[in-house]
Amino acid sequence: MSHDIARRSDDGGSWKELPKVKLQRMNRRALTLGALAVSGALALTACGSDDTSGGSGGTNTAAAPDTSNIKCDDAKGQLLANGSSAQANAIQTWIKAYTAACKGVQINYKAEGSGAGVTAFLQGQTAFAGSDSALKPDELTESAKVCKDSQAIDLPMVGGPIAVGYNVPGVDKLVLDAKTLAEIFNNKITTWNDPKIEKLNPDAKLPDTKIQAFHRSDESGTTDNLTKYLKAAAPDAWPYEPGKAWEPKGGQSAQGSSGVAQQVKQTSGSISYMELSYAKDGIKTVAIDTGASAPVEANVDNATKAIADAKVVGKGKDLALELNYATKAEGAYPITLVTYEIVCEKGNKAETLPAVKSFLGYAASEEGQATLKDQGYAPIPAEINAKVRETIAALS
Repeated sequence: MSHDIARRSDDGGSWKELPKVKLQRMNRRALTLGALAVSGALALTACGSDDTSGGSGGTNTAAAPDTSNIKCDDAKGQLLANGSSAQANAIQTWIKAYTAACKGVQINYKAEGSGAGVTAFLQGQTAFAGSDSALKPDELTESAKVCKDSQAIDLPMVGGPIAVGYNVPGVDKLVLDAKTLAEIFNNKITTWNDPKIEKLNPDAKLPDTKIQAFHRSDESGTTDNLTKYLKAAAPDAWPYEPGKAWEPKGGQSAQGSSGVAQQVKQTSGSISYMELSYAKDGIKTVAIDTGASAPVEANVDNATKAIADAKVVGKGKDLALELNYATKAEGAYPITLVTYEIVCEKGNKAETLPAVKSFLGYAASEEGQATLKDQGYAPIPAEINAKVRETIAALS
């Protein structure tokens, strides 16, 4: 309104010179427009606010989930959680469905990365954590400080491929193998027309564009799984130990799965790694030459083939899995992650235990798992998921 008045004054009129009736009309119009602007802003906030579920990646176009079988039981109050950004899209969908059915529960999930999530949990700040890597032995030992008379356990809840997204104009299909990927992320291959890339892509017109390799700036289970793959499948080209923190020097970094995805979208010549649901909205993904008869695409079905081959290596109620990153099985996508919800087996806080069991029980249910595939995630294989549901029911 003030800008409109200023323009009127510049045209020769002044505020004081405008007729009283005209001023009244202008005031009424301003109030109407202001009300519309506020209501519009509130509507946008209501439609677009995902603060209760943390950051998220690509647009969620999945159908509305079935909430008819959600059991709220005695769940109430607020649940705080932190962790993996790779699973943020799945958590977001689960929270929306669950809180629509269980209106007495508020869930705040901060997708600050697996490292931050585990740290917050071990400090007793959250009811559960999300991590793309199972807890290490020292972390399990430390968890006894917050889990009375027990330790934390890993519950596999979300599976999926780690896509290698790229932005090379004119190149619609790209094949890479473990050694070439390792040398790209270790800054040994620096241009897209490098002979090693050309050999894997004889039909592609590869430019001499400089490679812009992005990695995660935060400690990330996605980084951990990628580096486990590189170490297992190309040990000579990847001299670093796998871990959540990025070790090689050089390259560029961004925060979270959404951060690296955004960099790939906007940077010509870029390449990075991200959970598949973030590789949307125009991001092309690399097919991996594993030594099988054909390169393997990053998709849910191919990730499920890899997860089905995993072994449960956790002790007791802990359901940590061991994946075969060097697989050469037909159609098995090797860069696959499993995201765990980390929770105390016993000694959970009385005020949050009902909500933890209720929410995680829904996430592990057939209905909860059925929402994953539409978002680019792989449901946990039925045999493993049955153990997850049984373990959640016994939390205390």
